[in-house]
Amino acid sequence: MSQIITSALVAVDMHVHIEADEAGHTDMPQDFRDAAQQHFGASHDPLGVDAVASHYRERNMAAVVFTVDHEPTTGHPPISNRHIAEAAARHADVLIPFASLDPSRGKAAIAEARILVNEYGVKGFKFHPNLQSFYPNDRMAYPLYEAIEELNVPALFHTGQSGIGAGMPGSGGIRLKYSQPLTLDDVAVDFPNMPIIMAHPSFPWQDEALAVAVRHNHVYIDLSGWSPKYFPANLVQYANTMLQDKVLFGSDFPLLPPDRWLQDFAKLEIREQVRPKILKDNAIKLLSL
Repeated sequence: MSQIITSALVAVDMHVHIEADEAGHTDMPQDFRDAAQQHFGASHDPLGVDAVASHYRERNMAAVVFTVDHEPTTGHPPISNRHIAEAAARHADVLIPFASLDPSRGKAAIAEARILVNEYGVKGFKFHPNLQSFYPNDRMAYPLYEAIEELNVPALFHTGQSGIGAGMPGSGGIRLKYSQPLTLDDVAVDFPNMPIIMAHPSFPWQDEALAVAVRHNHVYIDLSGWSPKYFPANLVQYANTMLQDKVLFGSDFPLLPPDRWLQDFAKLEIREQVRPKILKDNAIKLLSL
């Protein structure tokens, strides 16, 4: 099996969604998918693991791939984490599998987390508090965090605005309140050995996200979901200075292509010595590639 050759990488994309499995089952209901594509100005058929791998291999990039388990909220069964991990193993030269487990699944999620890491090679876990309808500092989720901390892998949390549900009646029942970054301060205090990645520029709570990341050595920020030309000035300032070792490239592909992100990032006023850290070096260190 081929492995990632870090010296050959242009970048490591920390935020890539798998939208369909080999049987054609998608990651969200069709009305949610239509609304998300409209929000992002995207138009494409759902992409599976093989298509995503080809996309990144052509660009000499690696990608962290995952789905989101939101069945308890939406009733839509998730793409299998095991399927993603097994498929990613066929593309181990470019893909890094994360998994998603709704913490409301309780003991079943904890048992599955251990299986996914120990038997399927999963390298981290993705949480989407809006879609999963929970505050990250809800004690209900703590037993799952304890398992993740024991497994010595990162936890990635959606923060801030969400394009999922945007434009739908009642935003599809998806509530923004769950994605406030300050809740992750509690998680960081209570789980000092679990690396935490805050996904996205955290509109409208960018200052909160920066404060949490500055305060905790094990808290990172990925820059996915927004074109860099829309990054707030305070995020750019901290990325250039105090957080230069903890900011990570992420696109949100397929909804936001890495090509567009990188084109706009090239125009951003980022110090030359910081640029490679954001694009790949910080991720290589965090993920022990």
